[in-house]
Amino acid sequence: MTEENGSTRSEPEPIVVPFIPGDGVGPEIMAATRRILDHSLEKATVGAVEIRWHEVLAGEKAYKTTGSWLPDDTLREISEKGLAIKGPLTTPVGGGIRSLNVQLRQSLDLYASVRPVRYFPGVPSPVKSPERLDVVIFRENTEDVYKGIEWKRGSDEALGMMEYLRSELGVDLSADCGIGLKPISETATKRIARAALKFAVRKGKPVVTIVHKGNIMKYTEGAFKEWAYELARDEFSEHVMFEDSASKEEASSSGKILVNDRIADNMFQQVLTRPDEYSVLVTPNLNGDYLADACAAQVGGLGVAPGANIGDRVAVFEPVHGTAPKYAGRNTANPTALILSGAMMLEHLGLITASRMVEDAVARTLSHGVMTEDLARRSGRQDSVSTSGFADTVINNLA
Repeated sequence: MTEENGSTRSEPEPIVVPFIPGDGVGPEIMAATRRILDHSLEKATVGAVEIRWHEVLAGEKAYKTTGSWLPDDTLREISEKGLAIKGPLTTPVGGGIRSLNVQLRQSLDLYASVRPVRYFPGVPSPVKSPERLDVVIFRENTEDVYKGIEWKRGSDEALGMMEYLRSELGVDLSADCGIGLKPISETATKRIARAALKFAVRKGKPVVTIVHKGNIMKYTEGAFKEWAYELARDEFSEHVMFEDSASKEEASSSGKILVNDRIADNMFQQVLTRPDEYSVLVTPNLNGDYLADACAAQVGGLGVAPGANIGDRVAVFEPVHGTAPKYAGRNTANPTALILSGAMMLEHLGLITASRMVEDAVARTLSHGVMTEDLARRSGRQDSVSTSGFADTVINNLA
């Protein structure tokens, strides 16, 4: 898809977009988001481009309809179309898939979790200067402890693994341990680092920071750091400088990206005390999960945190918050995160004008104090708008 030019065509060019409404509040925020995206395309392209929405099943609705939480037909449809947008999904309890979100990422090889975190004026925040934080987090999505390789305490597998560790490697563990493995590979590390650096080059971001706990886990997260540096040296030498030989200012004056690294626990402090020194963070899976949510908290919480899971052939766009089942059907949920995820999807499709139009309309709406119940309550205000009312205002603010 190329950038829209505003020209009028005799026939619309539909883009088929599979969508998963989601569980809990998902259907309400998805309906709001679809309306906004449709209006943005109508306005940006004068009707030349439109989306043809195609619902696919996952989560509770899928289970009730097909007996499967994540039907093969859904995976096939998303793979064929190359993208999808989804609402939050319930994690099955008591067995089966550990997490539908993780299963989607691993089944479709969506190896890059991309989480932009920025502040929108008017949103209540727990920090004094939330506008100083403007980062994009590239989290490796397929390995680390999320690979799900673990054995229950007392199981034959756990006892067998402990015996192997004791007899072959001289490692003694308490008999009441559960055991898990943490795989981190050179291949997966280099492709997430490559995605982060390509993004930084394309967007003109000044710093790419490798976040790791390599001082303790030397052969997993320490290797993650070394492999990411190696990738930067081998494939991006004309675009980067390194902190051991240059400052941020020197790199900037040379038109280069500064590549550095930070220990994970220190990084949590850095995003609070020196947030404006960072722009792109590249992390292993677990650290990225923690860090993305912590950063989102600084700018107002998960309700304003968009996300995408992107592979070489397929991308799935989603908010990062949960299903909030107690609010389902009340038309009070905050659709902002899914709307912004939809804007990310438009950009992915090359529809840059429409994408920016959505972001600007959301920013304008929030800056005018138009908020759903969750944000209004945290602002100490009694007035709020419904989910659909928020969407109406965003649509009115499209310009």
